[in-house]
Amino acid sequence: MPARHAGGHWFNSSIAQFILGLAKIMATLQLDNGKTVEVPDGKTLLDVLPQLNSKAKPVAARINGLLKDLRSPVTNDATVELISFDSPEGRKVFWHSASHLMAQAVKRLYPQVKVSIGPAIDNGFYYDFDKPGGFSHEDLEKIEAMMHSIVNENIPIIRKELSRQEAIELFKASGELYKVELLQELSDNIVSLYEQGDFVDLCRGPHVPGTGYIKAFKLLSIAGAYWRGDEKNAMLQRIYGIAFPDERMLKEHLDFLEEVKKRDHRSLGRDLDLFSIHEDAGGGLIYWHPNGGRLRATLEQWWRDEHFKHGYEILYTPHIGRATLWETSGHLDFYKENMYSPMDIDGNDYYIKPMNCPFHIKIYETSLHSYRDLPLRWAELGTVYRYEKSGVLHGLLRVRGFTQDDAHIFCTPEQMEDEVREVLRFSLYMWKVLGFSDIKAYLATRPEKAVGDESRWKDAQESLLKAVKAEDLAVEVDEGGGAFYGPKIDLKVKDAIGREWQMTTIQFDFNMPERFDMYYIGSDGQKHRPYMIHRALLGSIERFIGILTEHYAGRFPVWLSPVQIILVNVGKEQAEYTNNLCSMMRLQGIRAITDVRDETIKYKIRDAIEKKVPFIGVIGDREMQGNAIAVRKRGEQKAESMSIDAFVKVLQQLSVDKQ
Repeated sequence: MPARHAGGHWFNSSIAQFILGLAKIMATLQLDNGKTVEVPDGKTLLDVLPQLNSKAKPVAARINGLLKDLRSPVTNDATVELISFDSPEGRKVFWHSASHLMAQAVKRLYPQVKVSIGPAIDNGFYYDFDKPGGFSHEDLEKIEAMMHSIVNENIPIIRKELSRQEAIELFKASGELYKVELLQELSDNIVSLYEQGDFVDLCRGPHVPGTGYIKAFKLLSIAGAYWRGDEKNAMLQRIYGIAFPDERMLKEHLDFLEEVKKRDHRSLGRDLDLFSIHEDAGGGLIYWHPNGGRLRATLEQWWRDEHFKHGYEILYTPHIGRATLWETSGHLDFYKENMYSPMDIDGNDYYIKPMNCPFHIKIYETSLHSYRDLPLRWAELGTVYRYEKSGVLHGLLRVRGFTQDDAHIFCTPEQMEDEVREVLRFSLYMWKVLGFSDIKAYLATRPEKAVGDESRWKDAQESLLKAVKAEDLAVEVDEGGGAFYGPKIDLKVKDAIGREWQMTTIQFDFNMPERFDMYYIGSDGQKHRPYMIHRALLGSIERFIGILTEHYAGRFPVWLSPVQIILVNVGKEQAEYTNNLCSMMRLQGIRAITDVRDETIKYKIRDAIEKKVPFIGVIGDREMQGNAIAVRKRGEQKAESMSIDAFVKVLQQLSVDKQ
């Protein structure tokens, strides 16, 4: 019996050890779809993909919360989320891998070229190269062909880790001095590299498992770029590209890019004679032509009218201010790199303004305010100037001088939520009138380093969130993403072709009221700090008109169109009558122009169509004798004969209805 007992004990112990051994060679993966999968310990996710039954082909994975390559080994139990191209993270991984693919192709074709950096960006990827003489468009075709060859080789993409010094020696030996410079500035003792056949790159990753994953791509353009964005450094050649898992997706994107090209506000601005930029007179500064001036004036007048209706008062403030003002506001401490150099006036430094807010506060200081005076809603179309590097300037969308659609609201804590809701309602109304309906809100909350009492932050954040939800807006919360001086809501709108633009901003500010020691007298007779809300609905007039031009592809609605009708005469006999009719229409508020050139009527109509005007009015003998006009509507072939009085009423009503 004792021996039997001892034997049983040994047997049970062996079973336990065996079971423990099995546990060591198996790992449990908890998938994001709720399923649990047992896989051999030490295998990579790529090895066990068939067991995971993923519907979409993954390009990477999140293992225990960390984004990893599919070639990463599974050595312990883990939670796993497979990342496909359809996700933002997946696209970044895919496009970053495509940039390495392009760099490998360049090195095969031009071994003397030096590589620098090649990140994924919001709409594809790029890589910067040091190539004497630069690249031609013929070179792009050669690079694409080589990329296809490398894809067909299906080369594994392998992550390796080296000491920083080993990596430095490796890249020194290959002459890649840009990589050496980056490595020398790193503090990490261990760095990661990615190897794909004959190409090695310094990179944190992750990447797709192999070059064969990158099925469809297109190299789009070449641009100059200074190394590390510094004009003192070498000028490199930047090649932009896009990539997708299949040809269908690539074709859809290239078709989209073609539509974007057709809508480019810079081309339309030239074709419609809206604006110009003159590098010899200063980059990033906009010259509005008569057509652009009419468009802008119409927009701004509507803006002012609506603000009066919604309880705002209009302010006008100076373009410059003494250094002491910008010291008090904190701009010289936190924003000086974006401001232009000071000018000496009477021995004092003055700065051209980058923002309007300190000027509005100075107006607030001119009176003693009671809680009964609040809220104060003050708006200004104030032109500001901010330094932007020449490389980022882009038509109307990125400029150095622009007019902010600006307003500041000073209110009590009790008024805060109602004021935010009113701003949101006002903003949504404006966007509806302007032809935008797809809108999403983004709430940025208190960062780790912030000014202002935590309770005020909490109240402001709750008010913002309540206001957004009350307006049934989709909202995404960016925890800790607020500025140091207050939380904010951004509204992003989608245009006619699905691009998202950040537009409306509602920003709390706990910094400025403190710096300027702002206060109001409360019902208790004591001083209280007002809440200050910065608010912009359209962002800036320049940028908004650029977006609006692309949204409508230059075919502005009647009420906004810089020219509502072009009057064309059939022959010389109607020229004077046509000019007189134009003058009459202008007196009635219609933006009309004439084309009485000695050209054929077909030529003038074709030219008017290219100008994308809502209406073309044809004047022949019959129209002149009958006090009528033959009206051709934009996009239609046939003209409708109408009395002049009837047409004027139609046009006026379309303007009133904002059609």
